[in-house]
Amino acid sequence: MANRKRKGMWIKNTHPQPVLIEMKTRTVQLGYGEELLISAEEVLDPNLRAKLQIRAVSIVRPSTDEEEEQLQQELSGAGGA
Repeated sequence: MANRKRKGMWIKNTHPQPVLIEMKTRTVQLGYGEELLISAEEVLDPNLRAKLQIRAVSIVRPSTDEEEEQLQQELSGAGGA
């Protein structure tokens, strides 16, 4: 099997109430219908995966390389707002 580059994902709160996700890298709260870009590392976070299991949030689509690069800069504090 070929080595695949893991990508980040866009997630969306599909639950009618706000959803709090406490990941190792950051804590986020999503209101109903809100979308958020998460990193490839965060995709593997057990707390996020638990929210996916109960369908509190769902995956919208994989991130593009450009989105992933920008997110990494933001998470490392090097990106502007």
